Amino acid sequence: MNGLCYPVHGAGLGLRRSLLGALADQTTQPVNFWEVAPENWIGVGGRYGKQFRELTEKFPFICHGLSLSIGGPSPLDEAFLQRLKRFLHEHQIRYYSEHLSYCSDDGHLYDLLPIPFTADAVRYVSERIRRVQDILEQRIAMENVSYYAAPGQEMNEIDFLNAVLHEADCDLLLDVNNIYVNSINHRYDAEKFLQQLPASRIRYVHVAGHYQEAEDLIVDTHGADVVDPVWQLLEKTYQHFGVIPTLLERDFNLPPLAELLQEVDVIRTLQSKWQDQTDEHVQHG
Repeated sequence: MNGLCYPVHGAGLGLRRSLLGALADQTTQPVNFWEVAPENWIGVGGRYGKQFRELTEKFPFICHGLSLSIGGPSPLDEAFLQRLKRFLHEHQIRYYSEHLSYCSDDGHLYDLLPIPFTADAVRYVSERIRRVQDILEQRIAMENVSYYAAPGQEMNEIDFLNAVLHEADCDLLLDVNNIYVNSINHRYDAEKFLQQLPASRIRYVHVAGHYQEAEDLIVDTHGADVVDPVWQLLEKTYQHFGVIPTLLERDFNLPPLAELLQEVDVIRTLQSKWQDQTDEHVQHG
């Protein structure tokens, strides 16, 4: 797949306000792109707003939403989508993604809840995704999410995900850690799941850490270092699809920026390895 299809390139990092001070001391750009939750920055002024504006003017940014609740029972918050549209334009955000889940009914539930894997849910969610794309006047990516129960399940996770991507005609934010987490919790082959994803719809990748509750139960926390099996699955991703822009997520238990950048360097090293192998294969093809 040609890299020009991607909204960004290289290795990225999720931006948290606690990192802003350390970033101000950086003399060189430590990552290729940044990602933020728009809900945390829309309407922010003052010192934080100024720092954010300075960063978005210098570096590529992606937005990863928290509150769209695409599978929720309540109507879409179209007033929020209009604010989001202005924010994306104002800061020249390269791309927008959200979770294939829901997080609200009459109010916010502060968790990402699983959408039932049913044909009705495919139609319902796909119609809402198409509406969001119409309002924003751009394609969006939905992220495969971790889940711990599958109420009312009528189809496999991979079949549900692929059906939504096809019917909504939207893109995919591929979360490698979530595939690994679900493969342990629901006892399936992570690599086989990966290979069934549509390459043409993948726009970028997430990697993150998690918490091992038990041998057969992992909780997706984004609060720890990435573990070796997830790095290995990321390598399998590059091996299967080619090198894709990849972002490190870390939401809490934040270490110093220098330690986060060491993990970003792991991404960059793996990308270089598989880019070199791809180039060599093309030259000798």
